[in-house]
Order: sequence, then C-alpha cells, then structure tokens
Amino acid sequence: MKKLTKFLALALAVTMSMTALVGCGGSSNEPAAEAGEATAEATKVGFIYIGSQNDGGYSQAQHNGTKAVQEYFGDKVETIIAENVAEEKQTVKTTAINMIDQGASIVVGTSFGFMDALEELSTEYPDVTFLHFSGYKMNDTNFGNYFGAMEEPRFLSGMIAGMMTETNKLGYVAAFPYTEVHIGIDAFTLGAQSVNPDVEVKVVYVNSWNDPANEKAAAESLLAQDCDIITQHGDSAGPQLAAEAAGKLAIGYNLDNSKVAPGSFLTAPVWHHDKYLIPTIEKIIAGEYAPESYYGSMKDGYLGLAPMTDLVPQDVQDKVNEVAAKMEAGEFPVFVGPIYDTEGNVLVAEGETLDRDGIWTVMQSLVKGVSAVN
Repeated sequence: MKKLTKFLALALAVTMSMTALVGCGGSSNEPAAEAGEATAEATKVGFIYIGSQNDGGYSQAQHNGTKAVQEYFGDKVETIIAENVAEEKQTVKTTAINMIDQGASIVVGTSFGFMDALEELSTEYPDVTFLHFSGYKMNDTNFGNYFGAMEEPRFLSGMIAGMMTETNKLGYVAAFPYTEVHIGIDAFTLGAQSVNPDVEVKVVYVNSWNDPANEKAAAESLLAQDCDIITQHGDSAGPQLAAEAAGKLAIGYNLDNSKVAPGSFLTAPVWHHDKYLIPTIEKIIAGEYAPESYYGSMKDGYLGLAPMTDLVPQDVQDKVNEVAAKMEAGEFPVFVGPIYDTEGNVLVAEGETLDRDGIWTVMQSLVKGVSAVN
C-alpha cells in the first residue's frame, strides 16, 4: 500500500510539473532548445540629459527623440535614461559608466558640456559607441557628434516676428554670448529684417541654459522696454509665460509649446532628433557605423518650425511657408551677403554665401540691428 501511495504521489508530481511548464509558455509539442542556442538580446542605449525629460524645452525635445527610438525599434532596443546630469566631467563619466555596467553599448550625451567626458570614455571603452549632441570632438572609431542648421527655422521665426510686431522692437532672451547663440540671434534678426527693415532686436543674456526664473525675468525686462514679441535661446517656457501674462506674443524654442502658453505662442524652431538617432542606431546595430560630424537641416527633416498657431495671420503664414519650402528644397541659404555687424563692418560680402564652416567662423558677432541690454 505504501509503494502504491508513493507511486501515485510521484505520478501526480510529474503531471503538475508538466502543467506548470505549459502555463509558463512551454509546450510539450515543441522540441527543447538545443544546447548553446542564444536568444537575441535588446541593444541597450543610454541617454544623458542635462535637465528633466519634461522640462517643457530642451531636454523634453531630446526625450521626444528617445521616445521615437523606443517606438521605432520596439523590443530590439532598451533605453536607459539619466536626467539632471551636471556638466561636470566626473559626474558625466560616472553616469555613463553606470549605463555601461548595465549593458549599454551606445551612450548618447545631449549637452555641450558632456563632450570632454565622452571623449575620454571613447578611449577607455572602445567597444561602446558614443554620440554627442552639439560638440565638435570625435574620432574615427566609436565617437561621433551631431547638430543642425537651426539658423534655418530661426530665420523663419524672425520673419513672423518682423511682420507681426507693432512696435518694431523684438526681445531675445539668450543663454550665453556664445557662437551658437549668436548664430541664432543673427538668423532671427535677418529673417525679421527681410520683411521689416525697421525692426530692432534687443538681447538679454541670462548666463544659463536652464534657469526658468531668470529667463522669465529677462523677458519681463524686455517687455518693459516696449518689445512686443519675445523669443529665446534657453531651455524653459519662462519667456513665453511672461509674454502671455503681459498680453504680448512669444516664439518658443526646441519644441511645440502651444499648450503651455496658448495666449502668446506663435510657433517655435524645433528639433526632430529621431531623424538622426534612428538611422544612426540602425547602422551601429548592423556594424556599419562610421563616426561623422552630422549637421542636419530642414531639407533632411532634422529641423523645422512648429505649426503656426491661429495667432499668426494667414498672409504671414503663407509668406513663411513659401520660404520654408525653398529651405526644405535646399534652395534658401540664410547667411548671404551683404551682412554687417553692429558697428557697420562687413561680415559677409555682397554675393558671398556662408557654408557650415563659414557660419561658425564668421557669425560670432551680432548683426546690425541687434543690441545687448540689461
């Protein structure tokens, strides 16, 4: 009797074990996996942000690119995200190494101040690919950089401001007096002057990429100086909120903020980071990536203008769309001479058109019509 009981217990255990395997996804009709057979693992990609992914500006635009990557690749790619990472070399290195320890084979740094840390890491981790937004350093094995011709949509946004201003005074909240920022100010000003030669652009520097309180205060000071349209090169929506509170208009930056400040928002020059990230990550996964210094444009869809809101008159929209179509066809360069600086000196001679290298070399000065104010 004891033997029979033991036999029945053993039979019951075997039956329960088989049932459990089928319930967990196994199948008694499928052959067992052969020894050594591997399951494809997701490629892990680390993204390092200087701000938060919902900051309403720069880092949120970066995160929109990350989300597009996730959606495109599905379970083939796993993303690791680090927010609010300071532009301090060791902090950046520690953050990236933590991602690598989690299995990341691609690390993307999205702020200029991350550059030196990524350069060092590219030597220390030759099997990891590093991509850096806005920098200029790279190597020929595993470290590339990417940026874009933001001067194109900046020019278009200037056209809107130039046609819509009633005071002929435009306000520009700027982060730092850096070349990148000056290129944007100059392009915006040239766009405004192309439709309104009487326009002035007043600039306030806040000496920070992301300081919502100071950005808002700077916009308020410009509004107090009779500027009736505010634009910006900074990370937050502060200037747009200041314009809305004053009953004035605003042009944002980085992404479509029409829902944040619907009473002031006209449009914004925006980034479409997925246009670079997706094909580049595809190449890396396929083993076909070669480091490059990518400079995207409206022609390849990397940059654009957020949809103009109903606050922009139709005739203004039509004129801007006409020029935008030429930019998208690669037929409308922004920096074409003659262009003069604030002292009346020639920056770009008549008949001369600046290419990428020329833009970043020459357009470090502010153009005629711009003034820095407190």
